[in-house]
Amino acid sequence: MRIGFLQIDWIDVLDVLLVAFLLYQIYKLIQGSIANKVFFGYILIYVVYLVAKALGMELLSAILGQFMNVGVLALLIIFQQEIRRFLLMLGRSTSFQENALLKRFYTPKISKENVSTLQAIVEATKSMATTHTGALIVVEKEDDLKKFIDSGDHLDAVVTKPLLKTIFGKNSPLHDGAVIIKNGRIAAARCMLPISENGTISPALGFRHRAAIGMSEHTDAAIVVVSEEKGEISFVENGSIFRNMSAGNLEEKLAGYFVKN
Repeated sequence: MRIGFLQIDWIDVLDVLLVAFLLYQIYKLIQGSIANKVFFGYILIYVVYLVAKALGMELLSAILGQFMNVGVLALLIIFQQEIRRFLLMLGRSTSFQENALLKRFYTPKISKENVSTLQAIVEATKSMATTHTGALIVVEKEDDLKKFIDSGDHLDAVVTKPLLKTIFGKNSPLHDGAVIIKNGRIAAARCMLPISENGTISPALGFRHRAAIGMSEHTDAAIVVVSEEKGEISFVENGSIFRNMSAGNLEEKLAGYFVKN
């Protein structure tokens, strides 16, 4: 097919569609962050470079060409978190347990040990929400959380409602930070989590919620948050937060993190 002086075939159309899709996915990843403005600034410079090169402006195209060469390395440094999230998204889409189509061919099951762990988390969370006891509970899935576990105090204890309530008690020396649950056991308490830099997060959300969102942006873990001010239960996964959840909704969300093939 010819449009004016351009010769276009189906490969060209597919090429444009794939680039558009890729740019859209990148925009979704960086939306609301500082990286958003940096990305569009780089795109603008690249467009100017292409125009200068097309018009034969050798000096300007040479200067911008050098900038573009160095800029690629700079982008890798600036967007390292976003690139990691993009690769995680691709990896999860190919995972057997994460693929919605493949899920139709198998029935996930929860072991008895994980059922007791799930119930302990839900019951403890419900109780702490009633007493407005702030809490931050991380449940490991596939991504290794060792570096976050090492930032806190190692426990290696059975997950029980009384223990979780004791850890997050206002007079407990372990109540600051997060509890991380690994393989159905409390691996550590008072763990430090990465704080999200997403500019779209509501100003009403405090440190615990920002830490939970940050953790979900870096890993595939599930995070449960109890607000100390409102007694509100929130569930966080993959950078998304679900607020004001009931115990039943929380149990349903968490169940997906305890399934066994």
